[in-house]
Amino acid sequence: MFKAMLIAGAGGFVGTCARYLVGKLATHLFTSPFPYGTFAVNVIGSLIIGLLFGMAEKHNLISTNMNILLITGFCGGFTTFSSFADDMYLLMQNKHWSYFSIYLGSSIILGIVLVWVGRSIVKAM
Repeated sequence: MFKAMLIAGAGGFVGTCARYLVGKLATHLFTSPFPYGTFAVNVIGSLIIGLLFGMAEKHNLISTNMNILLITGFCGGFTTFSSFADDMYLLMQNKHWSYFSIYLGSSIILGIVLVWVGRSIVKAM
C-alpha cells in the first residue's frame, strides 16, 4: 500500500507541475474572464484518461503500477475539479453569464466526449 501511495504521489507531482505550466501558458496567451487554463487541463485530461482506461481494459495493456502512476497520480494531479468549481463561482459572482454557460456546458460535454474518444481510439487498435 505504501509503495502504491508513493507511485500515485510521483504521478501526481508530475501532473500538478504540468497543470501549473498549462495554466501559466493559458494566462500568457489569453486575456479573458474565461478560465482557459483549467478548461484545457480538464479536457486534455479527459482524453488522456480515456486513452489510459481504454489501454487498461484492453488486454491489460497497462500494469497495476502504471495505472496508479498515470491514472490516479498524473491525471489526478493534472485535472482539477476544485479549480473548475471556483472558476464557476467567480464567473457567477462577476455576472459573466455567457462564459459561465459556455464553460459549464463545454467542460462537461467535451470531457465526456473526449473520454469516449480516448477509449474508442484504443478499442479500434
